[in-house]
Amino acid sequence: MSLMSVSEVAEFLGVQEIRVERLERESLLIAKEKDGSGKPLFDRGDVERYKTLAERLGGI
Repeated sequence: MSLMSVSEVAEFLGVQEIRVERLERESLLIAKEKDGSGKPLFDRGDVERYKTLAERLGGI
């Protein structure tokens, strides 16, 4: 399992970091754990599956 930070996820999805944090709050992206400063860390596979699903539904 490869973990991604909020900034890495934002860059991968092409959105702002605040959007990634909102997706996590709304349980659309589930954080696997938190880093030392309390920011969520996401599994790369989950992020890739979310991007695929969002693109099928018309965008992120």
